[in-house]
Amino acid sequence: MPQSILFKHASVVFPTEVATANVLVEDGKIIDVDAAETTQCDQTIDARGKFLMPGVIDDQVHFRDPGLTHKEDLATASHACAAGGVTTFLEMPNTKPPAITVEGVRQKEALAADKSLVNYGFYIGATVDNVAELQRAEDVPGIKIFIGSSTGNMLVDEQEALERIFSETTLPICAHCEDESTVRANAARLKDVCDVAVHSQIRDVAAAVTATRRSIDLSLRHQHRFHVLHVSTGEELQYLAGTQPYVTAEVCPHHLFFNVDDYQRLGSLVQMNPSIKTAEDNRRLWQGLMDGQIQVIATDHAPHTLEEKQQPYPASPSGLPAVENSLALMLNQVAEDRCSIVQVAQWMCDAPARVWGIVGKGRIAVGYDADLVLVDMQQQRTIRDEQQHTKSRWSPWHGTTLTGWPVATWVGGRCVFDEHGFDERVRGSKPRFDHHRGGYWATPDGIGV
Repeated sequence: MPQSILFKHASVVFPTEVATANVLVEDGKIIDVDAAETTQCDQTIDARGKFLMPGVIDDQVHFRDPGLTHKEDLATASHACAAGGVTTFLEMPNTKPPAITVEGVRQKEALAADKSLVNYGFYIGATVDNVAELQRAEDVPGIKIFIGSSTGNMLVDEQEALERIFSETTLPICAHCEDESTVRANAARLKDVCDVAVHSQIRDVAAAVTATRRSIDLSLRHQHRFHVLHVSTGEELQYLAGTQPYVTAEVCPHHLFFNVDDYQRLGSLVQMNPSIKTAEDNRRLWQGLMDGQIQVIATDHAPHTLEEKQQPYPASPSGLPAVENSLALMLNQVAEDRCSIVQVAQWMCDAPARVWGIVGKGRIAVGYDADLVLVDMQQQRTIRDEQQHTKSRWSPWHGTTLTGWPVATWVGGRCVFDEHGFDERVRGSKPRFDHHRGGYWATPDGIGV
């Protein structure tokens, strides 16, 4: 394994610009971003004509391990990550058993240390009665609350329990925001409709807005950092305004690129929680990204087998795989001049590192970890189900041709994926989470080292 690597003539995606530079990596760290071409090292990579960007940090995934590994596991999911340019993932707690104790989180970390090709972190899940456990938790990205769309005691929608979590814990919180009472009332009213398109009427705009407003109110009153997961409606944006330094938000590719018109073509393959909304919501969410109201793009990668997804609604489960195509989907938007590659790196690399206090990640800068992706903006490729690395082996973007693809990925300075395939010897590691740095709004210059 090379201990030092020189990336020569790369178009380097820095935090505010793209510039041609020579990036030197030693022992898994970036030690120079203006190295001489004659620098002696173990390996030299001529990156002329390609872009070198920081590895993607996907802060919302469901990798199904343990308990639901017929859908996905940490090995298959991390292969999908590596192929897609994702070098760090943060995984949600609703596995079987759920990660609602510190020990449960540590058990998942042990699984990842054994299986994962890329870096990993695991949220601890909130329940109606585990505040003491949430207080014990350290060195995790944060707390996840399901305000709707869960089962058992992981559904937390009673105000008293929410007040306790926000007032008596210190870790940053994120939440699935759909109001459970609204969803249940809609489901009862529409119970005789079996068309999957009704899903967006059951999980409607009001359900999302009600829960998002409620969560932001809790965040601001208790001055507790809060991250709104998978914003799905344009209506939610107004409640994000003026919420600094406590609130951040994210959007997922399926809420940017799919809407209710796609049910006719794709059916339950685009059945999601929160549901996809209208073309106008697509437009407004894009505008929210461009205006800085939304800081992060994450996937909510949540695979099911194709057989499960193709059951008649409502037996069909919600969720879709996206982690290996998310960067390419956004690079295609760069190719279409909708945004810049610097913005993509801000949304997918730098911002999630800052939101969750992931030390030394998210930027190409001296001292940062050498989690890197080489991108070919000239490459065109068509997404095919049979070529997917996720265990589910399907994508709602099957048949879509994109311009701009990751072609090689490094984790801690080790090439884990390139044109030759995967290096199965590589294993990721758990990053350091430093929440004392204050999160996104307190770290405009990055999370540092």
